[in-house]
Amino acid sequence: MSIVAERAFEETAVSEKAKSLDDVLRNASPSEVIESALRIVGREHLALVSSFGTESAALLKVMADVDPAIPVIFLDTGWLFEETLAYRDTLIARLGLRDVRSIKPQEDALKREDPDRELWFSDPDACCRIRKVEPLKRALAPFDAWINGRKRFQGGSRTEIPVVEGDGIRLKFNPFANISRAGIEAIYAQAQLPPHPLVTSGFLSVGCMPCSSRAQPGEDARDGRWRGRSKNECGIHTA
Repeated sequence: MSIVAERAFEETAVSEKAKSLDDVLRNASPSEVIESALRIVGREHLALVSSFGTESAALLKVMADVDPAIPVIFLDTGWLFEETLAYRDTLIARLGLRDVRSIKPQEDALKREDPDRELWFSDPDACCRIRKVEPLKRALAPFDAWINGRKRFQGGSRTEIPVVEGDGIRLKFNPFANISRAGIEAIYAQAQLPPHPLVTSGFLSVGCMPCSSRAQPGEDARDGRWRGRSKNECGIHTA
């Protein structure tokens, strides 16, 4: 069997397994989803990917209650707000996270494709590719499954996400797919979690500094991302 055929076979098997798991877990609580992921693949083969953004503390809290040693991947793009980096450190200490891995873009790719740090303006898709998509691909290489914090209420391409889906040769768990904004707020309140420092400044969703803006009245949280462009995803969930 060729490498291409073997990979296609693996992806088909993962897709079928994901559908079966989604049938079982579609109404499960976030903690039950994470517990199931941990049981199915084991800690050494499971990672949680977090932006340490405006809603990230809720998922990290649920994960920490299940197992604070699950590896957490944080993409340090080189364009993040200083407030986000400080918030990461605050949550690591507050939640007792034991294995947070800050992953950066490859220096040679930055020098070759974005020497003037203007790629975010001229070609944001390419900027996201070298600063987020490729680093995440590298970071996930040792893992068989990953957890992320997407929610259906965020809108756009996220309105129909399942609880478990296939992502190439990996399983992808979305424990917060069914949660409401009120549910997120309840986790923050019950655990007395600190908010992201930029929330009080009007940021409802925070990513890289050049491509994040304050939300206007009546807007969804992610309307402030890539404002004025058709782009609404960085690519790590759509590549």
